[in-house]
Amino acid sequence: MDHDIRHRLEQRLGRAHARQRLGLEHDHEADAFGHGRTFLHPENWFALHGLIRLVLRLSLTWGRGQRNAAAVRLRQNTLHSRRLPPAFNGFTILHLSDLHADMSGPALARATSLIAGLHYDLCVLTGDFRGRTHGPFAASLHAMAPLIASLRAPVHAVLGNHDTVRMLPGLEEMGVRVLMNETIPILRDGARIDLAGIDDAHFYRADSIEKVADTIPEGGFAVLLSHTPEIYRQAAHAGFDLLLAGHTHGGQICLPGGVPITLDSDLPRRLGAGPWRYRTLHGYTSVGLGTSVVPARFNCPPEITLHRLMRAEPAPS
Repeated sequence: MDHDIRHRLEQRLGRAHARQRLGLEHDHEADAFGHGRTFLHPENWFALHGLIRLVLRLSLTWGRGQRNAAAVRLRQNTLHSRRLPPAFNGFTILHLSDLHADMSGPALARATSLIAGLHYDLCVLTGDFRGRTHGPFAASLHAMAPLIASLRAPVHAVLGNHDTVRMLPGLEEMGVRVLMNETIPILRDGARIDLAGIDDAHFYRADSIEKVADTIPEGGFAVLLSHTPEIYRQAAHAGFDLLLAGHTHGGQICLPGGVPITLDSDLPRRLGAGPWRYRTLHGYTSVGLGTSVVPARFNCPPEITLHRLMRAEPAPS
């Protein structure tokens, strides 16, 4: 491994976190079975990839699936909260997830075009920038560059289970601040909300919600970025108001009506795509911009999402 990258990671994350993440990747990044929150990891079971491609080609749906994968749409989601400071009423977050940039070129080009006319206050990326879970990553960073260049700062991100921590320096050189179990305050007109981001909680389990939650003022409004929504219980009990995530792809290949065949996640299906709520926590699971395993989608169009935060006035006493 490049000693310069290791040194930069230790300077950026601290020696313990950098070495832990690199060691976990070395031990487990290509495992298909028996590690992480789910037993089977289809993204690493390469025989399955070939089988899916063969079935789609034999059923004459391969071309349609590829066209579907490029048809990115803009979705809008509004969150109402009494805890939101009045100064942040109407605050808008652009949310992109699961780019898988080296295998989703047409989708990234479409998203870049959609983003050009949008107005937003903050952009967040919730992980999975690489197609595979191991191996080279330069092609993914290169493919992401035009999209990142089209985004208005500030841009914050978390890593996903497909991503290596070695991508962090390259992402931050492009202007993307990667939150690795870190929290940053966002200030507006003397008011504050907090944005937290955790390291991958699905495969490497390098997340630390308690670390980021401890830095948030009591009673403050806080948004948590996580690649996977599987940590929804922990996020709710830690006092977060909004969880933005991806990972599931909404199933990517779904039955008519958008019913996913699998979500590759340990969570209730109602949390697998779109807006949801658990206790006091509001959540949104993006179905993603790119594709994984095979570059095709059915009954589950790719998306980018605008989240608008609105203050809900307290009920009259």
